[in-house]
Amino acid sequence: METKKNKYDTNPLDPEVERKAEEVWGELGGSPTQQVGGATREVGNSANEDARRNVYSEAPTRHFDNPPLEAPYPSVFVPPTYAPPTQYQARQNVYQARAGAAAPSSTSVAGIGVPARWATAFAYCPGYIGLVVSVLELFLVPRKEGNVRFHASQALALHIAILIVDMLFRVISTVSGSSVGRGLFGVAAFIFLLISMLRVWRGEPHRITPLAEPAQWLNEHIDPRNRG
Repeated sequence: METKKNKYDTNPLDPEVERKAEEVWGELGGSPTQQVGGATREVGNSANEDARRNVYSEAPTRHFDNPPLEAPYPSVFVPPTYAPPTQYQARQNVYQARAGAAAPSSTSVAGIGVPARWATAFAYCPGYIGLVVSVLELFLVPRKEGNVRFHASQALALHIAILIVDMLFRVISTVSGSSVGRGLFGVAAFIFLLISMLRVWRGEPHRITPLAEPAQWLNEHIDPRNRG
């Protein structure tokens, strides 16, 4: 008689599986499993076992605090023992010049005959003096004087930005009737220009990141009289 199944019976196996398996294995027969005995044999032994016994004989100990010159760079925390290539040093010098590293003060700038220290510093002079100086330097200094032209274009962009913001504060003060904001901005701009002059005078790199693109545009579009 077949067993009645209900909806809760989830057994996927055929109830006749056990009986059918016994019938099949009974027909096939077979001998019982036999236990394998005997002595254990060693596999892969060689005549010389010194290297296997001594785990430190594979390679000599390496000291990373004093690596050879031809060794790869061991760590980012250890400075390299080799000198950078000449090509890398040349690129680094060019980058420092573009970043605003001042040229030696004893050399005179071609086109204006003024020492480089004075030419770069006076471009940041507060008021219209620095504005006029920076414009004249871009028109007179040749492009081979990259450091002077860099500071002249950056100073010109800075003076233009100060004038634009000052005009905005002037409009606000006219509408509101208070000139406090314009006065505070004028003092801040004057101090920043003095700090810029001092940094350039000392030969320190001085690069104003927000004015990088306008300064580069001015440097590229204002052609000097002497194109050397």
